[in-house]
Amino acid sequence: TKKFARHQSDRFKRIADSSWRRPKGIDSRVRRKFKGAIPMANVGYGSNKKTRNLLPNGFYKFLVHNVKELELLMMHNRKYCAEVAHAVSSKKRKEIVERADQLGIKVTNANAKLRAEEDN
Repeated sequence: TKKFARHQSDRFKRIADSSWRRPKGIDSRVRRKFKGAIPMANVGYGSNKKTRNLLPNGFYKFLVHNVKELELLMMHNRKYCAEVAHAVSSKKRKEIVERADQLGIKVTNANAKLRAEEDN
């Protein structure tokens, strides 16, 4: 679905483009849906139920904090891919990624927080 620009976000720097707010003014042309006014976000713009929450690679995302949570995806590795949570350390991350390879589960952020081994 497309991003809806906030009313008058083109005129003021302090009004961010991406943060949609519903116009509430009594005379607002956008709220009253005048011709030529920017479109307002509403339920009709929702994406197709079959493709909703799908990643571009065709998988649904599943947040994983440890190896045990990864085991839940064992039977669903064709539909769901794992994403390692932000707070997981690099040591646990390695374990999760290794186990995911064994189970044939795709990990979206497999090489996050991994540093190459340096030889001194």
